[in-house]
Amino acid sequence: MPTFVTLLNWTDQGIRGYKDTPQRAEAFAAAAQKLGAKVLSIYWTVGSYDLVAVVEAPDDETATAVLLQVGGLGNVRSTTLRAFGRQEMDRIIAKATG
Repeated sequence: MPTFVTLLNWTDQGIRGYKDTPQRAEAFAAAAQKLGAKVLSIYWTVGSYDLVAVVEAPDDETATAVLLQVGGLGNVRSTTLRAFGRQEMDRIIAKATG
């Protein structure tokens, strides 16, 4: 399944409710699962981003739907990166080199 790395920042609303962040992470994982995606890990971070989530989804549309749902709650804004594992990168290189 494709992997997505999502960089998240709390909104003003999200930081006010920081005490609820573990429960919000659980709700995010449950919502993702209902849409056919899987949250592999969530990390709370220090620096430019407040959280980092690693998500597997069957396709870009599913990943986008999951992130629209979580963003629509108003606690976070996200930037998402499509990530490629070793085997995927080997196939990409093979295509690129003919």
